[in-house]
Amino acid sequence: MIKKIFGTFGTRVMNAICGLVTLWFASHYLGAEAWGIGGTVLVDVSLLLVGVELLAGSGLIYFTPRKSYRTLMKISYLWTALVVAFYALIIKLATFIPESMTSIFLKFTGEGTELIPQGYKTITLTLVFIYSLHNFNLTTLLGKERVGTNNILFIIQFMTQMCSMLLYIFAFDIRDERAFIYSLLTGYTVGYLCGLTQIWRYVFDKSQKQSLNEFWETIKDMFRFGSIIQLSTLVTLLNRRLSFFIIKGFWGNAQVGVYNSASQVSEAPKLIGQSIAMVQFSKISNLTDNKLAANITVQLFKTAVSLTALCIFVLCIIPTSVYAWLFTENFAGMRSVMIALAPGVVFMSANMVFSHYFSGVDMPKHNLYGAIVGFAVTIPSLYLLTPPFGMIGAGISMSLTNLATILYQWFVFKKTNNISAKELLITKSDIITLKSNLLENFKIF
Repeated sequence: MIKKIFGTFGTRVMNAICGLVTLWFASHYLGAEAWGIGGTVLVDVSLLLVGVELLAGSGLIYFTPRKSYRTLMKISYLWTALVVAFYALIIKLATFIPESMTSIFLKFTGEGTELIPQGYKTITLTLVFIYSLHNFNLTTLLGKERVGTNNILFIIQFMTQMCSMLLYIFAFDIRDERAFIYSLLTGYTVGYLCGLTQIWRYVFDKSQKQSLNEFWETIKDMFRFGSIIQLSTLVTLLNRRLSFFIIKGFWGNAQVGVYNSASQVSEAPKLIGQSIAMVQFSKISNLTDNKLAANITVQLFKTAVSLTALCIFVLCIIPTSVYAWLFTENFAGMRSVMIALAPGVVFMSANMVFSHYFSGVDMPKHNLYGAIVGFAVTIPSLYLLTPPFGMIGAGISMSLTNLATILYQWFVFKKTNNISAKELLITKSDIITLKSNLLENFKIF
């Protein structure tokens, strides 16, 4: 398990580096406002994906070993098409809303009901559709325990995104948000096509046939499993989207660009928690001993939180002048926002470990409840802290949101497994065990 974690971690490190390179070129050649629009589109894609992943999300990892692969593919593709078509219909109907009913939106955004940036509705829906198909390949490969192949496809995706953005900037002289948005479409498409070559044998495996009754039973099981998880994801994404919404309403797209950049850099250490949680979910889902699952979670919690805290501390002590030099003076305010976001990044890493524990032991409702607790903190804190303190206030709000979520999850985890807070402290044996695993799997020393 340790080897898989570090393999996944290495992939996420490469993704973070590519993200920083992308940010550097965006800050120098696209500008803060264009980057803010691009970041808004990306967040909107993430938000819209929640509906698709109700059936075609992380639950596929659980169902791939248990259901016909072709059945899962048919359900996922059909559901994706229906959801995207529904989004398109809603967006079209929104254009008929009387102008008098949009005053509340005008007050905060200046764009009425245009939650998706003007002119980017079609490409946003296209991004949702292509990424959903690409994500089917990624998640089902994890379900087949092909973690290495999953990582390679992910590398192809983000490397293609970065390289294609540079191509759009320097070869096609596109110097606005389109360079970033087009690069997303290119990366998702290439990743999807490469993934098809890896899943083809499962699609044509004739031994995995299911009857019509089994087809509908599979849909029922997938909906039951995915609904709670996706509701919690939706609430979590709304937490983040609301901060963009408020900042844009008060200060415009340029400040959203700075805040988005600070979020990207400060959240880079969360890849540690992501790497751990991905392997943890696969492991715990196949266990029947909940006590062992809890013990594994405690050990992974310690690793995720300590390494994330160390990384975010290093990012926060880098002088403001360095960020201004790297990303131009327009982004000099990043460091202050990052410091405000730092505690929340550590809490986010802990949240990932606990969330995947609850999903792995069939208790996903506590992820939803935790997200709702966080959302209850987000709304008042954003409106109280953002007007007087700007982006820093929004950063503090996000940290408070993540703290509230993790406190709820810890309370339930502690009560369920009779574990004390003392057991979360890092001991000498933990350090020895980690070093031993490194020696065994990577021969570092």
